[in-house]
Amino acid sequence: MSLEMLADRVLERPASSPELSPMSADQNFKSQFLRVMQERGYIHQITHPAELDEAAAKGTITAYIGFDATASSLHVGHLIQIMMLRRLQQAGHKPIVLMGGGTTKVGDPTDKDGQRPLLTHDQIQANIATIKGTFERFLTFGDGPTDAVMVDNDDWLSKFGYVEFLRDYGVHFTINRMLAFDSVKARLDREQPMTFLEFNYMLMQSVDFLELERKHGCLLQMGGSDQWGNIVNGVELIRRVDQKPSFGLTTPLLSTASGQKMGKTVGGAVWLNADMRSPYDYWQFWRNTEDADVGRFMKLFTDLPMAEIARYEAMQGAEINEAKKVLANTATTLLHGADAAQAAAEAARVAFEVGSVSDDMPTHEVPAAELEAGIVLAALAADAGLAASRGEARRLAQGGGLRVNDKAETDANRAITSADLVDGVVKLAAGKKKIVLVKPV
Repeated sequence: MSLEMLADRVLERPASSPELSPMSADQNFKSQFLRVMQERGYIHQITHPAELDEAAAKGTITAYIGFDATASSLHVGHLIQIMMLRRLQQAGHKPIVLMGGGTTKVGDPTDKDGQRPLLTHDQIQANIATIKGTFERFLTFGDGPTDAVMVDNDDWLSKFGYVEFLRDYGVHFTINRMLAFDSVKARLDREQPMTFLEFNYMLMQSVDFLELERKHGCLLQMGGSDQWGNIVNGVELIRRVDQKPSFGLTTPLLSTASGQKMGKTVGGAVWLNADMRSPYDYWQFWRNTEDADVGRFMKLFTDLPMAEIARYEAMQGAEINEAKKVLANTATTLLHGADAAQAAAEAARVAFEVGSVSDDMPTHEVPAAELEAGIVLAALAADAGLAASRGEARRLAQGGGLRVNDKAETDANRAITSADLVDGVVKLAAGKKKIVLVKPV
């Protein structure tokens, strides 16, 4: 079966359509796994849905998602993939976390305008070491039939000889088909250069799936819809080379109700490691969810029962703020634990309802000598992550949106000095939801 024929076998998509259709909302699944995935909004596309449903209903299946180690922490944009593995395990199946020690050396070209900076082997392995702990919050690892395992594709990709790799796997891929994938086509249409190194990424990802099928009996690869082309390649490679069933499942790419990319904030990426984004800031991220997204995010990012989520979805007016707090508490508990979530919630209550400060609030340290001399408010607000730039900080101040020690400050050029310290800190706030304590060191 060709890749083109495989793509056509997805949820009754017309063969003439260049794009794949979203998951049908009325699809009747037998397996608990796919029923839960569907009702909570995870499914966008599936290859061979009836076959996958039958396999998941009949016994334990093994599935994987790959994560490249381009930074020392994953971010909230990865969270839906982590939750998919959690749902898989909750339904009695086995998750594999594939760390891309090998593929990170190449760089995924999907949805990128340029090549990612290439990291050294030591940098990649250091990133993997700091990322591992995040998965232990969401998955149970061990040697049992449904326990999660973590593997590194560098273990096999780095052992291939170049000629051997091309001979064994390159023969199964056509340049015509690869050029037709959206991730490649978009780069070329924008006249952005794409290196031959990046072009090999989709072959490497397909070989990952084949290796996991052979070593672990893995029959399902999951990922975001931007990975569809890469996933279909792997499905086809296994079916062609090993003549075994294999499947692909993707989620929709997430954006907020206002159209903003999920996890995009003024302060940058919403990192999952506590040393890169505090539990308080993480709690605040979820607390600031748009009203229209609360129910959807509860389904995707918490374990709250669907009936309880429906009750929160029905809330109107000021009540929705209570639902947002529930979302923040449950999402933060999953990642950082109940104690951290409770401390963050209390710190927020103290900050916004009482007007005081708490040790759990985010801090921004500045040299004591600089604070003694004076730091321009606009610069301080931008450096502390309250605004994306000094220009934005000035606009916030002009509109009355910047506060120093709970008092509105309209002069963005005003110098913040040690004279502004109250109990050893300067309390800066932007709007009603962002607070940072400036501490001299």
